[in-house]
Amino acid sequence: MGAAAAAVALPLAVASAGQVGDTGRAAAPEAPRGDAKAVPDAPRRSPFLLGLGLATAARCGPEVTSPDGIEAQTCVLTQGEDTWARTYYRNATGESLDSVLSLMGPGGRTVQMRCTTGADDEPATCETPRERSRGGPDGYTAVTEFAERGAERALLLRSGSNS
Repeated sequence: MGAAAAAVALPLAVASAGQVGDTGRAAAPEAPRGDAKAVPDAPRRSPFLLGLGLATAARCGPEVTSPDGIEAQTCVLTQGEDTWARTYYRNATGESLDSVLSLMGPGGRTVQMRCTTGADDEPATCETPRERSRGGPDGYTAVTEFAERGAERALLLRSGSNS
């Protein structure tokens, strides 16, 4: 459990820290009680805000590594009424690769994002556009496939949001 729990902790920390554009959503603080200058219609803090913005739920599969040098972890993220997929990866193959991130949802709906992974061996992400959630988060699955570029296009790694 130690290695699997640690692998999931990073995306959860990143996702819940509001990395995905939560700026500007925090409500103004309430005026002190009894202040004659208080604005009666001052916005109140939303119960869905957890300090940094809307909470983001992440359901991530295991971190996987290929013998060729690709590491990846794929997640389904839900924030408010939106759901999307994100893969965290590192490409240590020395070659630029093609990847396809697919978010499969209820009713056979699929959203795909094609990403070119650089050969710079730096951690990076790829994500699908957000879409309005249709059903619960358990109705969504994400899969990322990394393949060589060119005519051969050998599949090097597949990473999914489920275990």
